[in-house]
Amino acid sequence: MNTSRNYNLEIKDTADHQYAYSFDFDVMHPFMIRAFAPFFRPGNLLELGSFKGDFTSRLQMHFSDITCVEASEEAMGVAQTRLKPGVTFVNSRFEDVQLPCRYDNIVLTHVLEHIDDPVALLKRINNEWLTEGGRLYLVCPNANAASRQIAVKMGLISHHSAVTEAEYHHGHRCTYALDTLERDAAAAGLNVVFRTGIFFKALANFQWDRLLQTDIISTEYLEGCYQLGQQYPDLCSSIFLLCEQGKSA
Repeated sequence: MNTSRNYNLEIKDTADHQYAYSFDFDVMHPFMIRAFAPFFRPGNLLELGSFKGDFTSRLQMHFSDITCVEASEEAMGVAQTRLKPGVTFVNSRFEDVQLPCRYDNIVLTHVLEHIDDPVALLKRINNEWLTEGGRLYLVCPNANAASRQIAVKMGLISHHSAVTEAEYHHGHRCTYALDTLERDAAAAGLNVVFRTGIFFKALANFQWDRLLQTDIISTEYLEGCYQLGQQYPDLCSSIFLLCEQGKSA
């Protein structure tokens, strides 16, 4: 594709930072589905940014008609070999893609922070892709996560919303908090109907990956972090806005 960004390169792990961690796949993905499921609408689903299909496979437990748009042809190729039938793949940037219909459910998880013009993408979702009554499940890493605030106090990050060098190499262009995420959703014309956090998190992803290989972390502890996150959304690993179609912006 003719673009100045190399999306295949952005998904590569580096010496000091992974693009995705076991914590994402084994902990966050199940809890995201759990947070979304009460709000799912009957009908079809559009996943913007499917990576290698790990989250898509969980969505297939709820939907039989899924369209995935992915900018990295390498990631999409892996997803195509892994997923069951019922998924339509489109290799394109979101800025360029032309989709044939509107969607009852649109999933945008840990993607918006990668976008050069996030409000423009949210406007396309609101104006072109959501059905009337459809829902957008918008999730981003949280600038105010307890783990990130600790990293600031340690001097590892300059401020909560900073984009580190490693994050930039992986395609991050901003780091959202609840207020700035809702600001951009509102600027795009979307109606935010529900907001929360997903999973209270005081450790970095690489620390979680090490702990998950031991018997220190129990299922009950993970459940406690998920429930505590609903009480303290601003300290969560990720923030979640449920949006519906609003006036065209």
